[in-house]
Amino acid sequence: MIKILFVCHGNICRSPMAEFIMKDLVQKAGLTPAFRIASAATSTEEIGNPVYPPARRKLAEHGIRCDGKTARQLTRRDYASFDLLIGMDQANLHNMHRICGGDPEGKLHLLMEFACPPGQTPGEVSDPWYSRNFEQTWIDVLAGCQGLLRRYS
Repeated sequence: MIKILFVCHGNICRSPMAEFIMKDLVQKAGLTPAFRIASAATSTEEIGNPVYPPARRKLAEHGIRCDGKTARQLTRRDYASFDLLIGMDQANLHNMHRICGGDPEGKLHLLMEFACPPGQTPGEVSDPWYSRNFEQTWIDVLAGCQGLLRRYS
């Protein structure tokens, strides 16, 4: 079983979108028993809050539900519990290193690494909290999750 934790700043937009898009892709591929997928935040700002309504609506447009998801913070224990901890941008990755106490096992990655051709520098997932462009975030997250699934299925 591969255990994946998606991480963003607040765990109300990008990382829950990645969590539920990946769960949907895995389910459609018939691989649900082979994966454990969750998401978390690097900050405490949104702890306990549900998925941000525009993010929830974007998922619903594609038939994906995220009922019951509430924001939680990444912990050092998550590093031991998950095989991959995947951030949405460089700031997330920096904070993931700080919270996890480094990355001795090479588990910390950017989501766009999985959408990027080998040898190219990965970009970042568009942050809809600031851009308000949930469609671009959908496109980025879907591409990253599809690449991740190809690599680990």
